[in-house]
Amino acid sequence: MRLFVAVVPPVEVVEHLSEYVEPRRSHPDEDVRWASDETWHITLAFLGEVPEWKTDELGEGLERAAARQKPFDLSLGRAGAFPGVPNARVLWTGVRDETEALKHLAMTTRAAANKAGVTVDGRKFTPHLTLARMRRPMDVVKYVRVLDEYQGPTWTADRLQLISSRLGEGPGHGAAYDTVGEWEFLG
Repeated sequence: MRLFVAVVPPVEVVEHLSEYVEPRRSHPDEDVRWASDETWHITLAFLGEVPEWKTDELGEGLERAAARQKPFDLSLGRAGAFPGVPNARVLWTGVRDETEALKHLAMTTRAAANKAGVTVDGRKFTPHLTLARMRRPMDVVKYVRVLDEYQGPTWTADRLQLISSRLGEGPGHGAAYDTVGEWEFLG
């Protein structure tokens, strides 16, 4: 299974962001593939292909990490691109986390995965929500300027999800996601 660990914004936060993004999506650009609202999430750890026999131990570790975590407030806002605005492959909105609880949670979920023998993608954690992917590297300054003004509502993150990703099976031939585990923050 292809897996990742994430925090998923509640429906009202997704709807708020969707209303802001919609005018940009309504002017199609063949080089920009907008992510569908139902796939929006904040990845804490990308695990890639994980053998099914490792998922029980992984789930136990993630459950322990969630049990130690207190709920915390987040909001979405601002914009950016990976690897950079002039040569973007990914357009994103940022995540405001005053307490840096999300950063800590990313570290604990990555540690839980490693302890279960699951390799975590080693990239530096940058909290974000992917809005679009580019078919080729391109300058996205026009999108970043507009999306950088976005300020989303605050919500309380209260759970962690382990999500499977099936490439090519989702909307617009993108990925389809299924939650395979979910744990509340109990700390």
